[in-house]
Amino acid sequence: MKARTSDLVALLLALLALGLTAWISWHVFERMPHLEDEFANLWQAEVMARGELVQPSPPFAKSFLVPFVVDYEGQRFGKYPPGWPAALSLAVRAGAPWLANSSLAALSVWLTYRLGTRLAGQGAGLLAAFLLLLSPMFLMLSSGLMSHGLSLTLALVFTLSWWDLFGVDNGVRRIPRGLLITVAGTSLGLLALTRPLTAAGVFLPFLIHAALRGWRGPAGARKTLLAVGLLALAIVALLPLWQWALTGDPLLNPYRLWWPYDRLGFGPGVGVTEGGHDLEYAWINTRFSLRAGQHDLFGWPYLSWIFIPVGLWSARRKHGTWILFGIAAGLVLVYSAYWIGSWLFGPRYYYEALPGLAVLSAAGISSLAGWGRAAGWGLRWRRPLLASLVLLLVTLNAAFYLPARLGGMRGLYGITCAPMEALQRHHLDRALVIVHARHWWEYARLLLLAEPFGEEPLRVAWSRGPQIDSQLKEAHPGWEVYHLYPDKPTRLYIEPR
Repeated sequence: MKARTSDLVALLLALLALGLTAWISWHVFERMPHLEDEFANLWQAEVMARGELVQPSPPFAKSFLVPFVVDYEGQRFGKYPPGWPAALSLAVRAGAPWLANSSLAALSVWLTYRLGTRLAGQGAGLLAAFLLLLSPMFLMLSSGLMSHGLSLTLALVFTLSWWDLFGVDNGVRRIPRGLLITVAGTSLGLLALTRPLTAAGVFLPFLIHAALRGWRGPAGARKTLLAVGLLALAIVALLPLWQWALTGDPLLNPYRLWWPYDRLGFGPGVGVTEGGHDLEYAWINTRFSLRAGQHDLFGWPYLSWIFIPVGLWSARRKHGTWILFGIAAGLVLVYSAYWIGSWLFGPRYYYEALPGLAVLSAAGISSLAGWGRAAGWGLRWRRPLLASLVLLLVTLNAAFYLPARLGGMRGLYGITCAPMEALQRHHLDRALVIVHARHWWEYARLLLLAEPFGEEPLRVAWSRGPQIDSQLKEAHPGWEVYHLYPDKPTRLYIEPR
């Protein structure tokens, strides 16, 4: 296939990723947050879109709780690092935050094609982009408001720029060295501002490669490594500055202001168990997350890893092969020190390894099919069998696994647009709605109507009991006060039931 034709097909796959994730965002997730992480990210993005970092904590702060948004010393702010909320704020300004991850998905598909092409040829690059496009984990995380879409794109940009700088795939550098240093250092630094622990896991194999290059390579390589590292560190230095701006303490992680036990490491006080996080729990979490990956990686139940060993072996002499696999290993290693695993959206803590695993899978399929070699008697029967197997796996995913997986995400935690639409039909003006909910999601599904998410003169409060609710009512003179119950989401009560 000619390079221009291959590029055109890859571009079509990228556009398909944009359209498919936008459709999922609209019809499955209804363009609204469902997890606490998403509520906090969107809240912070709304605030940053106004040119602010924090808001004053409201009176009765617990009644106006926003999931994973912290109230500390009179200030309210999200607990997450600034990278993703800052990027998401641009989409907020454009009036389409739900399209932010979809746009990044299209870019990631294109970059995965470039990565696969450089490791194993254009055919493998296209196949890797196609595998990524149909990955259930990719489609789920690229259709919501989580930060993984940005970190995935940054990891891909960093990988490709690193390969160019150090000739990992023995290719010809076509981009000026200074620009590559800027791109590599900036993307790594921004990755750390988006998901710091992920940045550590992603960088681990590159650190090993850098050590080898620094010890064995020419003086120019050492200078390049130093320049990339210094630029990345300069950007990473913004993280303690961010924490100082929020909390007044550059070393105070806002995570711990929400859950004091939410920190990295082992021992008492880490995690929710009495004895703290330990190696046994690390192994349990890791094994559980990897099991989820058997299915959600490519939608091939129990078989999503099947071609990766072949890809590793077939491209074993290329440094890029082990760097791609090292990203996955690095993420598994660093997240073993975190007290909780990931499975709801697939093993999302390992998400940034997905393009590399897609490339290795494509390289394995390419090797088994003997692409680029003359078709001898062995390949004549192997190619149709392999094509049939891959087609069967892709069809099973597209026709059965993926629809079932996405269908299970619709109305996650009971959060849908219906309660908001029902409340909007009342055409409230200067109204306080007190939600008598047992669970956070029964209350949070109305939050998009309240400031700073929306501009309507409406406040949504979580009932904290008759005494506090009465005080809350007295604090809103001239406002209409209503009570809402999750079992009757379309009906407003003048008095508590």
